[in-house]
Amino acid sequence: MKKYQWIIFILFFIIAGCTSSRITTSWKAENLVPKQYNKILVLGLINEPDRSIREKMEEHILGDLKALGYNAVCACDEFNPKSFEALTEMQAIDKLTKSGIDAVLTIVLLNKTKEKYYVPGRVEYSPYIIYHNRFFGYYRTMYERVYTPGYYAETTKYFWESNLYEMGTKNLLYSAQSESFDPVSTQALAHEYGLMIVNDMVSKHALTRQIPGGLK
Repeated sequence: MKKYQWIIFILFFIIAGCTSSRITTSWKAENLVPKQYNKILVLGLINEPDRSIREKMEEHILGDLKALGYNAVCACDEFNPKSFEALTEMQAIDKLTKSGIDAVLTIVLLNKTKEKYYVPGRVEYSPYIIYHNRFFGYYRTMYERVYTPGYYAETTKYFWESNLYEMGTKNLLYSAQSESFDPVSTQALAHEYGLMIVNDMVSKHALTRQIPGGLK
């Protein structure tokens, strides 16, 4: 029996580690025709003590845009998080256009929650005919289930939003909301998120592949 428990345990972590993010809703402007931009700025608004989270999120989605053939730059290299704080809309757009930027893709952490939950020590349910039709088989099964100690675990959930804006028209071209559950690392989260968002923009024709076969 313990052999099968270990197999289930290992499979659980393999499946859980495959992906941690999913898009909940996404939208693109009506009659949008994808175009080649001179320079796309990837801008993260992520209020986390660890600055590397913002940098990794920007860098990965930047890499995915470049894999499509777009010229993209990272706000972590070009600007700091408060570069536009004291500016008017016209001043901010003027600052961007003077840098050659004609589109901005944002990565915003809308919310982050943590929840604790109790995991019972034994939760499997045994077939009645195998364990319950003999006293000692039933007793041993139920004894282990009742007396095996459980433990508390914590799950972390991130809520994200990404928008693509065109500087010339000031219009919103694309928007997506997504959530991430217990990513195995910041690196894995950034990698998953970048691929997920850029692939969705391509599938909705908000962007197009500039390089044949780019971005799998």
